[in-house]
Amino acid sequence: MTPEPQPQAPDSLMLFGFWYRAMASGALTRNRLHKTMLLETPLVLGRDREGKPFALRDACPHRGMPLSHGHFDGQQLECSYHGWRFDAHSGQCQLIPSLTADQDLKCDRIYAGAHACEEHDNYVWVFIPDPPPPGAGFTKAAEPPIPVPRVPTFSDKHKIAHLTAELPCGVDHGIIGLMDPAHGPFVHQAWWWRSRHSIHEKQKNFEPIPMGFRMSAHTPSSNSAPYKLLRMYADAEAITTTIDFVLPNQRYETIQAGKYWFASLTTVTPITRNHCRIDVVACWNLFHWVPFGAGLLKFVFAKFVEQDRQTMEKQSEGLKHNPHLMLIDDADRPAKWYFALKAAHLEAKRTGAEVKHPIAGPVTLKWRS
Repeated sequence: MTPEPQPQAPDSLMLFGFWYRAMASGALTRNRLHKTMLLETPLVLGRDREGKPFALRDACPHRGMPLSHGHFDGQQLECSYHGWRFDAHSGQCQLIPSLTADQDLKCDRIYAGAHACEEHDNYVWVFIPDPPPPGAGFTKAAEPPIPVPRVPTFSDKHKIAHLTAELPCGVDHGIIGLMDPAHGPFVHQAWWWRSRHSIHEKQKNFEPIPMGFRMSAHTPSSNSAPYKLLRMYADAEAITTTIDFVLPNQRYETIQAGKYWFASLTTVTPITRNHCRIDVVACWNLFHWVPFGAGLLKFVFAKFVEQDRQTMEKQSEGLKHNPHLMLIDDADRPAKWYFALKAAHLEAKRTGAEVKHPIAGPVTLKWRS
């Protein structure tokens, strides 16, 4: 018997204690401070004299003036209100101009909120820890307990491309849209991809992985023209695709055909509770002889992302009225797993216990798309 559809109301709770993509590397120029927001946390980003990125909370700990309005000399930020100066990387206060010689306030014990910041794969990543208690202030930032996510690569020589788009929805809707296997024929229609007339039954195997789940290695869909082209180009006996989802927001896809490969890491980053951003970075060693290969691939991805963005924009009209929502088996099971993983992670943080993975073992799902 087919289970009844399950009501589901995404809660848009944002997950702290993870790395998030803050902005594309090319957008973070030297000699300029850049404002951004992650998880409703205002940040100021920049590059030091050596070009290394940094990220601070965009508020002076003195009176709350945004540090992004201040002056940056390549090493220290100066608040535009009272001239307090802070080290760009540690956030440690270096100078309080109003202090007199006989006043012994130790300014080096004062910190602006500094965040770990690293640059990989054409993006600047920022670690967003759990927020401190209200009024607690900031101390020296601890080292993140987890490494920055990376796009998997399988050879030294490869090409890379990225794109980004704003989504007018909460992070939960953005993420479950990212892993939804049934919307493709209706949203991503193109003569070079597929149409709704190519819908057929599919069966895929899934398995649990740490902090997520995997669509096990399988032969790509036969109703997609690019995969047919790849099969001819690679002249490989088999083409396999593997797709992973990992909390809080990461979708990895790897396609391998003999010595050729394609890999991508897509993230949906919460900006506020009702606004998120999708970022895609892809690496590959395919079609190296095509003069505009990177541009062509970026065009394809941009087309998909724009179709998703338009869909999210339309969906947001309906979500304003708080409609009853539901998820069905099997097509929506990955979305159910996402919510269960999120709940298990939050419960483990609350209790200090190990995360109880909601997927006990391998599972086979079937749907039509």
